Amino acid sequence: MSKRLDGTSLFTGINSGLMNSFTLLNGMYEDGVTLENLANAGTNTNFINSAYGTTFSSYLMNNFGTVDKNADGTISADEIQNLMGQMATQGLTREQILSLGGASGLSGSLQETVLSHFDDIDTNNDGKVTNQEIQSYGINSSLEQQKIEDKNRIVNNMSMFYDVGADYEGSMLDYKYLDEDEG
Repeated sequence: MSKRLDGTSLFTGINSGLMNSFTLLNGMYEDGVTLENLANAGTNTNFINSAYGTTFSSYLMNNFGTVDKNADGTISADEIQNLMGQMATQGLTREQILSLGGASGLSGSLQETVLSHFDDIDTNNDGKVTNQEIQSYGINSSLEQQKIEDKNRIVNNMSMFYDVGADYEGSMLDYKYLDEDEG
């Protein structure tokens, strides 16, 4: 049976990376997190060698216009909080998971699972996955697996009544009822 997926660490790791990067950048520059300062951070060895490197600053730089909601040329703490809240409620795109997931310290297997099943997880087809969708996918996958196992157990038990010989452990009905992947 497949385990239940939980995307909490995905969202927590990305939010933590964004907030920590913002805090570092905001502390480095008196005029705050501007587009110019984000570009300069890419050459600052103290920042490059920090735990978050350039991944999060690069994301903020590439998405500056959408993060800087009031268009004042500076990303504020409130705007970072809004971005994180938006990601938590509306979900993460495939690109956000690819670009920010690995840098957030996220387990590679969770990231790989979410990315490889992204279209199945994204049940409302909005191009984003929420933690609720990730958890539902894990639950639905577990339920589907249990249904297959139950069906196969019933078929195997039924086969005892239609035994075709001592050397054969199933019956002629197996081909019709056993799931190909689980048989």
